[in-house]
Amino acid sequence: MITIRDFQEEDAPTLWALFFNTVRKVNRRDYTEQQVKAWAQEGFDSQLWLKKMISIQPFVAELDGVIVGYSDVQPSGLVDHFFCHHEYQGQGVGRALMTHVIKQTEAKGLNRIFSEVSITARPFYEHMGFTVVNERQIEVRGATLTNYVMEKNLDKKDV
Repeated sequence: MITIRDFQEEDAPTLWALFFNTVRKVNRRDYTEQQVKAWAQEGFDSQLWLKKMISIQPFVAELDGVIVGYSDVQPSGLVDHFFCHHEYQGQGVGRALMTHVIKQTEAKGLNRIFSEVSITARPFYEHMGFTVVNERQIEVRGATLTNYVMEKNLDKKDV
């Protein structure tokens, strides 16, 4: 059973490895080698990563004690990070995380949740009821990547 809990500082190295490997192994389906290397850099500063995780306060998904995903939702309704372990995709981790994030958003009294979504993640977000607001080209450490601003309007029927 997938459980969702709050981030703890000692999770940061595991979340970095999860992020890095997911981008390098899953997102490479839709992005070039240069793009994934820019997105998930070798030797990224672990203190910067820890500061980012403390800042966004993600929720951590575990399956049998193994961290299999993480996501956050900011006070504005922005989902800044949403990543599922590359070896656990298609096993309900994303659905469990998204359900949790949507409930947290509703608990804050917000009626909209949104994110900047990769080409790879777009079908999952669409399956979860999000729609594309616009397509963007973003610059990441010298590489141009396509992503999508996607949103979901929340109302009682989505609960």
